[in-house]
Amino acid sequence: MIERVSLFNKKRDFFLFISASSLILLVSLFLEYKNFSEFTRFDSALIEATVLKQYTKSKNNRTYQVLKLKSEDGLTFYTTAKKSLQDVKDKKLELEIWSSNLDFYGYLTNFYAKSKIINIKDNRSAKQKLDSYIASSHENKTVANVYQALYTNAPVEQDIQNKFSNLGVSHIVAISGFHLGILSLLLYFLLKPIYKFAQNRFFPYRNSKIDLFIIVVSVLFAYMLFLDSPPSLVRSFGMFVVGFVLYDRGIEIFSMQTLLVTILLLLAFFPRLAFSLGFWLSAGGVFYIFLFLIHFKNLNLLWQIIGISVLVYLFMLPVSLFIFQNFSIYHPFSIILAILFAPFYPLSIFLHIIGFGDFFDTFFEWLLVLGEDGTKVELNFYLFLLHAALSFVAIWSKTGIWVLTLFSSFIFIYAIYNVA
Repeated sequence: MIERVSLFNKKRDFFLFISASSLILLVSLFLEYKNFSEFTRFDSALIEATVLKQYTKSKNNRTYQVLKLKSEDGLTFYTTAKKSLQDVKDKKLELEIWSSNLDFYGYLTNFYAKSKIINIKDNRSAKQKLDSYIASSHENKTVANVYQALYTNAPVEQDIQNKFSNLGVSHIVAISGFHLGILSLLLYFLLKPIYKFAQNRFFPYRNSKIDLFIIVVSVLFAYMLFLDSPPSLVRSFGMFVVGFVLYDRGIEIFSMQTLLVTILLLLAFFPRLAFSLGFWLSAGGVFYIFLFLIHFKNLNLLWQIIGISVLVYLFMLPVSLFIFQNFSIYHPFSIILAILFAPFYPLSIFLHIIGFGDFFDTFFEWLLVLGEDGTKVELNFYLFLLHAALSFVAIWSKTGIWVLTLFSSFIFIYAIYNVA
């Protein structure tokens, strides 16, 4: 078997890549700043945006509604409205927003702006129609919301998010590389026999791997645009494309160089991703998967699946506790749920297509009840910093990954002790 080569064999190659990425980043930031200047040119601006979330809040003896919106240009922002405002979730609004106090940092991240609703559009997008179809398959609105998150990246209610966070399965509900990987494999195996049939009769000279990749990546790209390009999915899609290009050229893809190249290219072209927690959590998950494969790539497939499921859970636990603090005695069962999700995801899609989408509703209702029993487990900043340092040391040291495993296990025991 021919051994695959590293992406950067010389320091000069890496320096050229960094230089090119930096140049692309500067151009991207210049274009973003130009759009920002145009957006804040006047005291107010007219904008069309879709309502992602809507909830009621009380402060200083005043009750009002908070709206989280996303514009067609990719801006995500918050505004407030009267308590009497109708349910406008998933609807498109025409607003006048006052942006005179907005700075460039806020423009690139999430910002708050005072606004006036000019018009509420009732015409529904294809994504909203799909959400309605999904909801029609379930009597329980909470379960319907979970499936909408799984298929259309619909925002889940905060209560549901907390329950899944207590169970350690938030990464399963939020569409990411895990889902993209399952969908890409599903598409590949469904399309392969059809392509082979056509290839044998009409174009035997074609490279089936490249053609199937182009077809699959086109479908996934369309799906990503349909979902409004969530950051975690953008990272996954970028890595999917970069990984195939490198693989096709005989370059090692399960390496930190591949991950670094993907992250830097995506940040260069899309600077907003730098402020997305979902993007960095998704990248962190891939980092630990690659860390495992670097040191244990000679294990057979079954042990790799078990090892990745257990160790990535342990390695991501300190990150999860530092950011979210949610934990429960059922949290470790997320390892089993993550393994079972691989066959469940395509099966659940098929069941919704044939009219049996509610087949697993009882299971989800039971799961949500389990998620109610959770507590806050805080992780000291310096322990998190130590975990991050050990993670990077483990890239180059086999001893380092065992030390990282012991440290993560200690954090796991500490979390269990706090909820026991």
